[in-house]
Amino acid sequence: MTTNAFAAGAYAAIQSMGRAPTSGVVGAGEGGFTQLLSSALDGVGEAGRRADDQAMAVAAGKANVVDVVTAVAESETALQTLVAVRDRVISAYEDIMRMQI
Repeated sequence: MTTNAFAAGAYAAIQSMGRAPTSGVVGAGEGGFTQLLSSALDGVGEAGRRADDQAMAVAAGKANVVDVVTAVAESETALQTLVAVRDRVISAYEDIMRMQI
């Protein structure tokens, strides 16, 4: 059960991670797309870890169920966003491979 607020938050987080320099060319040493992809994957992994930690805390009686539901929903939204981006990248790659030279 995702909401527009979660999707907007995930989109804003992805946008803020990928800010490129306003002048000059991004070199291989500066990261660029690789760093953006790595930080996005780390963010999804961190959301999953937070959800797991909250679930363990509620099982131990140290957390509120609402916090667990929120963490799980954020993790689910982050994963759905990642899958959607992956699908778009694969689709773009397939379109490029179908182009005639």
